[in-house]
Amino acid sequence: MARTNFKYEKRQKELAKQAKAEEKRLRKLEKRNPTEDEGIADATDGVEPTESLTDEETPIAPQADSEV
Repeated sequence: MARTNFKYEKRQKELAKQAKAEEKRLRKLEKRNPTEDEGIADATDGVEPTESLTDEETPIAPQADSEV
């Protein structure tokens, strides 16, 4: 008779628990932050975030000499 794989069963149980917790977290977040359906639009809807430039990629503007 084959033995059960307790590690597999435990991992599946943990994954189900994590998925349930994530769904619950999203529901709570949705309650706190009203959606567009309720008439309040998020200011960032439809706007993609721009890439931030690192120090190495930041364009350097020419400096004007301000010696007067």
